[in-house]
Amino acid sequence: MDTACPTCSCAAKHPAHRLLAALCEGDLDAAMTLGLLDAAPCPSCASACSARLTEARDARRFALAARQRHRARAERLARIKAERDAARRTAVVTTAQQATPALPAAAADALARALAKAKARHA
Repeated sequence: MDTACPTCSCAAKHPAHRLLAALCEGDLDAAMTLGLLDAAPCPSCASACSARLTEARDARRFALAARQRHRARAERLARIKAERDAARRTAVVTTAQQATPALPAAAADALARALAKAKARHA
């Protein structure tokens, strides 16, 4: 049941009028239920009236797109954090599992030579 336009003198029957009535009442949920995102302005309405419907539709589309971008960013940041945490855990496990020598190779060689020399003197 289409009504007359609540914002201008248009008496044509058009679904946009119900949307405008819901918007005038501040009932965005009702406007969304009535199809605000896909609404086309009434061709008989005044240009200011049509502009109001178009602006409300575009603002809601922009808000929904912003919410979607925010959710995608939050998911992306959570995924990156999880990947970093997993990489850190693997690095810690790998480092702990490696048997690190007590001395560098050159120092170990020098110590071995010194021990051999000491054994040769005492033998």
